[in-house]
Amino acid sequence: MKRFITEIIVSTSLLLASSCSSVTPSNETRVSSSDTNHTEHHEHTAEQSQALVITPKKLVVNQPIDLVINIQDSTGKTIDKFDTFQEKLMHLIIVREDLATFDHIHPDYQGNGSFKINPNFSSSGNYYLFSDYQPAGQKETVSLMQVKIPGAIPLPKNLEKFEKNKVISNVKVNFNLPDKNIRAGQEVSLKFAIQDAENNQSIKDLKPYLGERGHLVIIKSSSPLTIADYIHAHAIKNSPDGQIEFLTHFPQPGTYKLWMQFNRNGKINTADFWVNVG
Repeated sequence: MKRFITEIIVSTSLLLASSCSSVTPSNETRVSSSDTNHTEHHEHTAEQSQALVITPKKLVVNQPIDLVINIQDSTGKTIDKFDTFQEKLMHLIIVREDLATFDHIHPDYQGNGSFKINPNFSSSGNYYLFSDYQPAGQKETVSLMQVKIPGAIPLPKNLEKFEKNKVISNVKVNFNLPDKNIRAGQEVSLKFAIQDAENNQSIKDLKPYLGERGHLVIIKSSSPLTIADYIHAHAIKNSPDGQIEFLTHFPQPGTYKLWMQFNRNGKINTADFWVNVG
C-alpha cells in the first residue's frame, strides 16, 4: 500500500494585528483559511475551514506528483458540499516562493471533501498552494498550503525588467496602467490590449475563460508568502473587443507579479508582468 505523509504547510490569518505564520511538523497538518468577500480584492473576515494537503513520501522534481487536498471545518469535520464559481469547484494556484513559476489547476473532486491533483514541479524549492473554493452556502475561501520539493534550490534571479509588452503564441499583450505611480489601497484599472503580433491589429475573437473575458491572479513578492499576498481580480464585463480590463486594489506597498490568462482559439495563454506599488 502506498504510504502518504503530509508536508509542512504555512498558515496565515489576517485576523491578527500583524500577520503570523506557523509551521507544525506532524503526521497531519491543518491549515486555517479565510472567507473572502470576492469583489475586486479578497477581504478576509473569519476562519471557517481548514485544508490538509497529503503528498507521497518521495517528492521528485519534474515528475507528476499525486496530491490530495482535504477540506474540513474549524472543528475538523469534513466539508463535502461546494458551490461552483467561475465554472469550477476549486481553483488551485501554485507558485514557487520566488514567483518564478506559476500554475493554475482545477483539482478533481473525489467526494467527501477530498480533491485530487497531480502537478509537475519543475524545480526544487518551496512551493505555495493557494486553494480557492466555496463551501456550499458560504463565501469564497482561500487556503494557503506549502509543499517543499527537495534538492538544490535555484539561485534567485533578479526581477525581470518591468516590461509592459509580451508576445505569446503570435499574440501581443500590452499592459496599460493609467498611472505609473500605483498607490496601496487605491482602486486601479489594469488594462490589457490583445493584438496580433504581426500587424498590431486588435484581436476580436477571444473566447471566455472560466466564464469571463480573462483571468487575473496577483501575488505580492514576499517571504514567506501569506494569504494576504494573494489577489484574484475579476474582468470587467462588456469591455471593448481586443481588450481585457480588471478593477482591483493593492493592499500594501511592495512589488507584485501579475499573471493574466485569456482564451484564444481554445488555447489558454498566460502573460506575466511586474508592478511596483507605493
